Amino acid sequence: MPPVLELRGITKAFPGVLANDHINLTLEEGEIHALLGENGAGKTTLMNILYGLYSPDEGEIFVRGRRVEIRSPGDAIALGIGMVHQHFMLVPVLTVTENVMLGVESTRNGIFLNRAAAARRIREISRQHGLEVDPDALVKTLPVGVQQRVEIIKLLYRQADILIMDEPTAVLTPQEVEELFKVIRSLADQGKSIIFITHKLKEVMAIADRITVLRNGRVVGTTTPSQTTEEQLASMMVGREVLLRVNKAPARPGETVLEVENLEVLDDRGNPAVRGVSFEVRAGEVLGIAGVQGNGQTELVEALTGLRAPLAGRVRILGKEFTSAHPRWVLERGVAHVPEDRQKDGLVLSFPVAENLVLNTYYISPFARRGVLEQEVILTVAEQRAREFDIRTPSILTPVVNLSGGNQQKVIVAREFSRPIRLLIASQPTRGLDVGSIEYIHRRIVEKRDEGCAVLLVSPELDEVMSLSDRIAVMYEGQIMDILPAGRATKEEIGLLMAGVRRE
Repeated sequence: MPPVLELRGITKAFPGVLANDHINLTLEEGEIHALLGENGAGKTTLMNILYGLYSPDEGEIFVRGRRVEIRSPGDAIALGIGMVHQHFMLVPVLTVTENVMLGVESTRNGIFLNRAAAARRIREISRQHGLEVDPDALVKTLPVGVQQRVEIIKLLYRQADILIMDEPTAVLTPQEVEELFKVIRSLADQGKSIIFITHKLKEVMAIADRITVLRNGRVVGTTTPSQTTEEQLASMMVGREVLLRVNKAPARPGETVLEVENLEVLDDRGNPAVRGVSFEVRAGEVLGIAGVQGNGQTELVEALTGLRAPLAGRVRILGKEFTSAHPRWVLERGVAHVPEDRQKDGLVLSFPVAENLVLNTYYISPFARRGVLEQEVILTVAEQRAREFDIRTPSILTPVVNLSGGNQQKVIVAREFSRPIRLLIASQPTRGLDVGSIEYIHRRIVEKRDEGCAVLLVSPELDEVMSLSDRIAVMYEGQIMDILPAGRATKEEIGLLMAGVRRE
């Protein structure tokens, strides 16, 4: 019996980049086949070809043994192929039912949308596959994990039986990841075939039946979880041995750099997000803040970096008050900020790499003189930083939007780390990055700590917090539940605090 899906010799080139180089891949019925690789390895390009968003330069696609041409997403859907994109394709102001119906609207009397019939079908799909969702809910009111269920329901509504999931856990909490994995396994048990695109090794080992690794646009191997290890997969992805654990000496804390006292901050809706938070960070240490995303971490960081005015409380850096300070005032006092959303808050996507590397210093010497930019200096420094921080870009004049996520993050790290800083506030610094980029950024953070910088690390990734931190503060519903020495803290203990359960 032929595979459900077979790709033979798929090749795709863009100017200056060979994204896919004669790739072969098969997918069996009821199989979860993980496609693993660094950012820029060619995973998403390959899936965009399969979904009809790109046309291959060479190669053939077979569905259930029959050679097919896929020129558009409509062709893919007609063949039973559906895709859940990393950035959801939902209209926030429409209901779940309206989003699911888009493009395949059913009508009554050929005129009126038959929302009731669509809602009934959505409820059937929800029950059958364990995808609890309210068909009448507005999408903008739903948590991210539920929005992802809507995306999966959209595919099943269109009767897709080959499901492509592109980085499906990138924006989910650990609890939502567990729920998603139950759904994926249930879909496979019911005969659906799934391509699971990721760069997260633990997830691949937990969910995949088979694993294909891409590097530089080529297949470097196919294996199974029982035949490999995380270390071997990391080496296949990067082409060298990768240190999966952070290697650091004991901290040598010095003077107090950051003091936060009884801080209270409201969210965008005017509700309390940070409630009476107090802590300090000293030179030469990493204080990690653990917690499920959405427990006030975003608002806390915005208040500390001048992006959001606190309601009450005090913030001091090196003894100087900077509560409600302007962001420029904050950065000029030696505070570096790696924001949680690099594209929204860290970069100007249409600007070239060179200009993004000086976004926070462009107005001072040597980058400006009498209010005029010194373009030659900016370009020279950008070349140096690109080399030093291993930013992989065709040119420093390339718009930063064209870089992979890992290289976009390196642009921010290069910009923030290349000036004298006393305090580094790093919020989800490795969000959505591959193992090679994670290893690199972790090493740079430890270097800053060892140079005497105070580091405040905020991350929902518990492994990251535990491996990088010297002390760990746990946030729950806007409060600090406890602050623990990292060397003695256990996952179980931190997990209980993350759920709001205090130690006796």
